[in-house]
Amino acid sequence: MEPRVVLLDLDGTLIERGQPVPGAARAVVELRRAGHTVRIFTNTDSQSEATLVDRIRGLGIPVALGEIFTPVIAAREILAATPGSRVLVLADRAVRDELAAHRSPDAGPPTHVVVGDCRETLSYPALDAAFRAVRAGAELLALQRGRYFRAADGDHVDTGAIVAAIEFAAGKPARVLGKPSQDFLRLAAQSAPADLLWVVGDDGTTDIPMAITAGATSVQVRTGKYLDQQATGALPRPTHTINSIADLPALFPPP
Repeated sequence: MEPRVVLLDLDGTLIERGQPVPGAARAVVELRRAGHTVRIFTNTDSQSEATLVDRIRGLGIPVALGEIFTPVIAAREILAATPGSRVLVLADRAVRDELAAHRSPDAGPPTHVVVGDCRETLSYPALDAAFRAVRAGAELLALQRGRYFRAADGDHVDTGAIVAAIEFAAGKPARVLGKPSQDFLRLAAQSAPADLLWVVGDDGTTDIPMAITAGATSVQVRTGKYLDQQATGALPRPTHTINSIADLPALFPPP
């Protein structure tokens, strides 16, 4: 079997409620040992790349810098490629620090508004500032637009709800940088052709349709959001469905 590029979702696929899914680390090791390229791509929008790598390693899952892709990295690349970009960041400190090179409030009005996880810093004045900047012409960049996320203490409102509020108030749509954006998929795939690309995740509203649109092989795991979403109605049909990430290596014939 020709080596594949395998993109693994993080929360709900490799990790669930803050703990590694049983067999996750072994699955990653087995895939790499078989010659496949394994990368992690996630809509996590509250941590820097280095912090996220440390968190994943701390759970026993092998990953290195450059093997993980987040919407924060996508935002950084967009701003770096836009001469004169000035960003207003509606997100917590880690994201503001990642985008610090483009935060120049004294240089003029914002050209971009980046919205990410802002649970620790969200206020009405901050929301107003973002809304006013977008209405005045700044491009609204949503690091992701998930409705909710699942943590050890229960479900929490996600970034998508904040993005939707600004879109509604300003009357302008956001550009979504995370899943299910095809731009984000291409960033993580790094030029891998669709016939060699596998996307593995728990979310039938982002991971699976993103893979289907790209023509990649899609693998749905029955962990994370799977049961909740199955109860809500019809979802796209993946190429494969497995109980958990631990079963993934069995889908790949020996080299």
